[in-house]
Amino acid sequence: MTHSMRDIGRRPAKSLMGNLGLAVMLGLLCLVSVPRPAWSADKEKEQQISRVIAKEMQAAYKAAQTKQWSDVVKNLDEALTKSGLTPFDQKSIYYMRGVADVNLKDSKSAQVDFEKAVATGAASAEEKVTINRALFSIAASSGQYQKTIDYGKEMVDNGTATPEIVLAITQSYYLLKDCKNAILWSDKAVAAARKAGEAPKENLFLFKLQCYSDAGDNASMVPVLEDLIRLTGKASYWNTLLRIERQEERDDHNTLMVYRVMLDTGSMTAGTDYIEMAQLLGDAALPGEAETVLEKAFAANLIKDDQKERTTRLMNSFKTRADADKKGQAQFDAEATKNPAGELDVKLGEVYFGSAEYPNAVTAINRGLGKGGIKHLDEAYVYLGRSQVALKDTADAKKAFGSLKSVPNISPRVLMLWELYAETLH
Repeated sequence: MTHSMRDIGRRPAKSLMGNLGLAVMLGLLCLVSVPRPAWSADKEKEQQISRVIAKEMQAAYKAAQTKQWSDVVKNLDEALTKSGLTPFDQKSIYYMRGVADVNLKDSKSAQVDFEKAVATGAASAEEKVTINRALFSIAASSGQYQKTIDYGKEMVDNGTATPEIVLAITQSYYLLKDCKNAILWSDKAVAAARKAGEAPKENLFLFKLQCYSDAGDNASMVPVLEDLIRLTGKASYWNTLLRIERQEERDDHNTLMVYRVMLDTGSMTAGTDYIEMAQLLGDAALPGEAETVLEKAFAANLIKDDQKERTTRLMNSFKTRADADKKGQAQFDAEATKNPAGELDVKLGEVYFGSAEYPNAVTAINRGLGKGGIKHLDEAYVYLGRSQVALKDTADAKKAFGSLKSVPNISPRVLMLWELYAETLH
């Protein structure tokens, strides 16, 4: 499981950084604009460019209008050679030079120039926001994880961060192998996305999942997997969750319940799981369903060569028992109908389910529930819900699974899994 979790966690992180970097660099020109020079003969006016560099700045501005970015840089470099430059002069030069660098696709120089513009102390609050966003974009696209975090946090603090920016902070912590902060910021990013009315990105949960997996913290992995299942419905997350839960289970009754969820979510991928589930079903006097489970394993080519002979014998034995049950089904139905307790009706419904007679299964189980006196109410509601899913009756299926919470002494694990399954039904 650890190996697969590494594959799950790291591949998306790498591709996400690439996508994020491309997106921010393409959007960078929308974030920074070419400043229009404002001249002043009064050198005491700190918010206007000095006349000493008026010629160079005017030439740079004109070159920018025609997108002659190399000429912009040339004129700005000439301006930097002048003596007596004010902090505002320097800020204006470096800011405009940063814009030119971006257009020349020289992000390294752009970062240096934007940082120098901020260091002058002359940038306005609005300019600081714009420059900081540009610096964040450059850092994110070039894999500067700590700077991505630092610039991103500034935007979080001043209220200008988007959910994507909080996501990039999370990812940067993860790539720095700082799981404590990656988990903390993952939660913040999820909250930011939901506040913006957006679905959280799958990667946000994968960062947490990988961190918990690396730490061997299965208990913390479970709620993250639940979130991923709700978000994506992917069988791979069901498989990981159910393997954790099965590993922790010691009771055969509940283990079989876990296998039922695994089968119904399409997340059973090992032939040995099919074999064990079939054996448990056989022990529960449900040979028809056991036979069907093994047939699915063979159809999916999951039974290994050294297991085929034994598994085939097992499947044939279930078939013999299932055929016998089929012959006595009418008598079983009559006995169950007459019995004042509902236990036989439910067992009959389970047999009907195993032979894919879903309408009869629903009728028998509902009749049994109406009578009461059922030994395993959890099984009654589960088979009722499964039959209704097979009949595409989603509303009644959810109602059946929802009734599990009223079952006395039901396993919390079993209840959680079926409630989660019901949430994914559409």
